[in-house]
Amino acid sequence: NKYLKFVFAIHEINNRTDLLPGITLGYEIHDSCAAVAMAIKVVFQLANSVHPVFNDSDSCSKYGAAAVTAVIGESGSTPSISMARILGLFGIPQVSPYATCACLSDKRQYPAFFRTIPSDHHQAAALARLVKHFGWTWIGAVRSDSDYGNNGMASFLKAAQEEGICVEYSEAYYRTQPRSKLERVANVIRRSTARVIVAFLASGDMRILLEELLRDPPRPLQWIGSETWITDPEFLRFNMCSGAVGFGVPRSVIPGFREFLLDLTPAKALKSPLLTELWERSFSCSLKGKTGSSDGTRECDGSEHMHALQIPYTDTSQLRITNMVYKATYAIAHAIHGAICNDTQCDKTTKFAPWQILDQLKRVNFTMKNGFQVSFDSRGDPVAVYELINWQFKKDGALDFMTVGQYDSSKHRGQEFSMSRVQYITQSLFIKQYVPASVCSESCLPGTRKAVQKGKPICCYDCIPCAEGEISNLTDSLDCVYCPPESWPNERRDTCLPKPVEFLSWDDTLSIILTAFSVVGAFMAVSVAAIFYKNRTSPIVRANNSELSFLLLFSLTLCFLCSLTFIGRPSEWSCMLRHTAFGITFVLCISCVLGKTIVVLMAFRATLPGSNVMKWFGPPQQRLSVLAFTLIQVLICILWLTISPPFPFKNFKHYKERIILECRLGSAIGFWAVLGYIGLLAFLCFILAFLARKLPDNFNEAKFITFSMLIFCAVWITFIPAYVSSPGKFTVAVEIFAILASSFGLIICIFAPKCFIIVFRPDQNTKKHLMGKVQSKAL
Repeated sequence: NKYLKFVFAIHEINNRTDLLPGITLGYEIHDSCAAVAMAIKVVFQLANSVHPVFNDSDSCSKYGAAAVTAVIGESGSTPSISMARILGLFGIPQVSPYATCACLSDKRQYPAFFRTIPSDHHQAAALARLVKHFGWTWIGAVRSDSDYGNNGMASFLKAAQEEGICVEYSEAYYRTQPRSKLERVANVIRRSTARVIVAFLASGDMRILLEELLRDPPRPLQWIGSETWITDPEFLRFNMCSGAVGFGVPRSVIPGFREFLLDLTPAKALKSPLLTELWERSFSCSLKGKTGSSDGTRECDGSEHMHALQIPYTDTSQLRITNMVYKATYAIAHAIHGAICNDTQCDKTTKFAPWQILDQLKRVNFTMKNGFQVSFDSRGDPVAVYELINWQFKKDGALDFMTVGQYDSSKHRGQEFSMSRVQYITQSLFIKQYVPASVCSESCLPGTRKAVQKGKPICCYDCIPCAEGEISNLTDSLDCVYCPPESWPNERRDTCLPKPVEFLSWDDTLSIILTAFSVVGAFMAVSVAAIFYKNRTSPIVRANNSELSFLLLFSLTLCFLCSLTFIGRPSEWSCMLRHTAFGITFVLCISCVLGKTIVVLMAFRATLPGSNVMKWFGPPQQRLSVLAFTLIQVLICILWLTISPPFPFKNFKHYKERIILECRLGSAIGFWAVLGYIGLLAFLCFILAFLARKLPDNFNEAKFITFSMLIFCAVWITFIPAYVSSPGKFTVAVEIFAILASSFGLIICIFAPKCFIIVFRPDQNTKKHLMGKVQSKAL
């Protein structure tokens, strides 16, 4: 059909009045037998006006061989390359309908080369986009070991790499190579893990590969084909290629061409060796008048008609490459028209050289009557337009082609590829039931990241869970990202959730227990104060400085209650209040205990002859000492709050998965100054009480003060390491516990014995007993 399409186009052009009016085109036809050596020989014959192998032009027959104006052909890329190098030296334009090698677009090497079929550069990009569209990232590749296959596959591999597609193997062979090479390629395909195979093969190479694979069929593969074989009906007999997808040049309808084919007669057939061979093979007879000996077959009797045949020759439903020949012929005709014709007339006497036709071909831009646009870019290439072909079973069980999409390089970037009937592919029986996703490694789910396996392509990877504090919320993430400071990953590590904020809240079990102890302690202090007030005239109350006792009980009540300021959500005011309240109330408490201790010592010395010491430490002096000691702590707290006060702070470092809301000290010096001053007073009080522990009284308060200070000091000494090492809300709990423990130690050690005597042993609540003049039974 390609040969006859050329003849049909010449006859059609010669019969037109709008294109080359009055001019008759002549032609010469040569068969290169797909051999480079033969192609080169023919080129030299054409360039030197040697008589042709076959001539069906009256003008050429009449005037003899003429100089060649242009050449249509060759079909293969390798012969076309050889021809283009030679023709370019003579300035003779070559228009190929089938040579697709991207290398031929190089105008520096092939200045006179044009083609009506798109370059493989575009087909390779389209194939890579197709593979990527279906998510196939792990593929195999085979190619013809020729200029067509090697250059086409190189372009595809480059495009595939840009699309993130990995190639498990890339094999090459040629049909004339030793059979062992073909067997090795077939075995590679059988053993491969890739389920998709891209075949950039010439038809002959594809046929022998499929025949070899049929000897020991591999598991079902998804074939991706190049334009040479994806639309070739010969391959529809290979059911192993069912579901194949690839790009082919668009189909065309050429008006009048079928009638031209069917109008073939024995007389016309005899004019061409090719048509003679077609006629005799189709009807199994020998034409009369054929030169040469007969091979013993019957002679054709004239009853043979082309209309009765159902052969590829008469099938015009798949005119693809044939249309490329048709366009090439018309392109040269338009170039000649531009060189010798004006709008309506042509000058038959005009002499023109091939280089003028070459120059006109660069300007060619017209539309064929079947709707196809013909033009060439600066590289001699047409606009790349492909049909996406899918091989599917028909209802009768036979394989057939179906057009399911298109690729048009003239469209804007990103819009070249369209799949208007993609549902036919995705619902294809073959793809749906037999071909899984062709990947080296399964997709990494959210919460993991890809880690490339050492020594393997990037498509082969392991899925590594995101590290602590990181997430990935996309499939096949290359990296995990950290959550914001106030967020933390969920269990699947695919999303960030707000971190829970931890503090010692009121509804916490620990808070409830501590609050209960605080209230109980305050109630005890109030109850003791009530007992003392009720018995304020009794000797035991009067003997132990009732004024300092009531002040001490008041300060203890505040100590118990100040622990409540440590519970609840920290705020700016609560942070400042809790530390200052704690510091001041405890200094007030210790100041009262210290005053009571000094009173005991002074009272003993006052009983000595000639001593007048009590006048220096009477009630006014006691009040003043308590006030002075307390004011010092108040000044420390004021300086602390002025310079760098405590403040609420979100601690992200202690726990990664939650936020600790705590009160930062602001100035650590201020905090330890407050605590150190309390410790200093407590230590002084302990020393004085220890010195007065053996004074001769039945009820020596210094003993109980000593015990209370021992407990107080022990609690706060152990508090320091516990406070530093306790995490989160337990830091606050330790501080509250220290406050409550030391407060309970003071109230129990100092007031419990007195209350016991007042309530249960009133007989010992006498001045004589307290002064040691009556033997005590209780102590």
